[in-house]
Amino acid sequence: MSGVPPSEIQKLINDSIHDLDKELRGINHAIHAHPELGYAEFEAHKNVVAFLESQGIKVTPHAYGLETSFEAEYGLGGRVVAFNVEYDALPGIGHACGHNLIATASLAGFFGVVGVLKKYGIPGRVRAIGTPAEEGGGGKIRLIDAGAYKDVEACLMVHPMSGTMFATKKKVAGISYGTSVASAKFRTIFTGKPAHAAASPQDGINALDAAVLAYNGISMLRQQILPAQRIHGIILEGGERANVIPARALLAYNVRGATLKDTKILQKRVVNCFEGAAIATGCHVEFEEENNYAEMAPSRGLCAAYSKFMLDLGYPQLCDANDPNSVPAPGSYSTDQGNVSHVCPSIHPVYTIPSDDGASNHTHQFTKAAITDEAYRLTIAAAQGMAATAWKFLTDDSFAKDVKEEFAKAKEERDRGLATITDVFSGHAR
Repeated sequence: MSGVPPSEIQKLINDSIHDLDKELRGINHAIHAHPELGYAEFEAHKNVVAFLESQGIKVTPHAYGLETSFEAEYGLGGRVVAFNVEYDALPGIGHACGHNLIATASLAGFFGVVGVLKKYGIPGRVRAIGTPAEEGGGGKIRLIDAGAYKDVEACLMVHPMSGTMFATKKKVAGISYGTSVASAKFRTIFTGKPAHAAASPQDGINALDAAVLAYNGISMLRQQILPAQRIHGIILEGGERANVIPARALLAYNVRGATLKDTKILQKRVVNCFEGAAIATGCHVEFEEENNYAEMAPSRGLCAAYSKFMLDLGYPQLCDANDPNSVPAPGSYSTDQGNVSHVCPSIHPVYTIPSDDGASNHTHQFTKAAITDEAYRLTIAAAQGMAATAWKFLTDDSFAKDVKEEFAKAKEERDRGLATITDVFSGHAR
């Protein structure tokens, strides 16, 4: 917005967030103290909705057919920018990925923009979208399918990280222009035939043998995959008694690659191992696809703007977004924010928080780190940078135009690549 110094806008954003410090700390602690798994974040949903409503914000709870989603909005007309609010935890280790901090950052960023909209009354809308079940449940994918992002023109969120998950040795506070790996999750069911394991083993068809054969085959496959690719799997079921030939085996697998296209190609090679094991043992095999997380496709323009605002705040970022020949810094994690980045311009910067012995995400040490005062302070700083970026998108027509044009071009190129992918499961899915 012309005529108003950026420093004045940033101060108003910071003050708006600071005015809600007590409430934001309360939400942060409440979510961390009551960890809930994906699609069961009932307390988090209730607390966040109550907080938003207490500030006079219009909120739709249970939005888009998801019990623990919500949508909040402030403003009229203009462009639409959204903040994604995550709050699901991990089984057994609670908020070991810091989703309490993600929720806090997005809510703070939302209110930072609200504060500026209230003062200047210009056209523009800011939303907070409750996005359940990021940890494997694909909540944002379901929200995309339900139309939650159909008119969103830019989407922002940040993620705390530490240890080996923070993939740089440079002295920076965060990585603003980075990507994630794509992920394809599916289950495999082998069906055999039960028999008495001692009296008549020849009459049985051993589903556990098929599972073990496939597991070992996939383990050998790992030697011939790319360095950035990953295959993880577990056997969930493999029989109930040792004296009965197992008639059913169930496995859960997760295949990752640099892009969704690469991931689906690798997934087909993994599926071939399962199909080969079925042939070798005489079992029937079926597949159940769970979800596909796309690689993060960060907006160059939004990342560059966020990086500049964070530098002005005193938190330098790793960001090469201004170089048209650069590529995003690689990340070893997967997120359904990647799927959002394929439907609208998006960012997912990561910022470092201190943890005992530099422990990475998904550890007990990171759960402890995610509730420290220092983690909260760093989270609020990231929220301030996000809010400034969102405000620039809402008010700078030239900037918003460039962001949208860049996204449209990149999306066209991605869609051409994905169109070449054939059915991975060859008619065996159910």
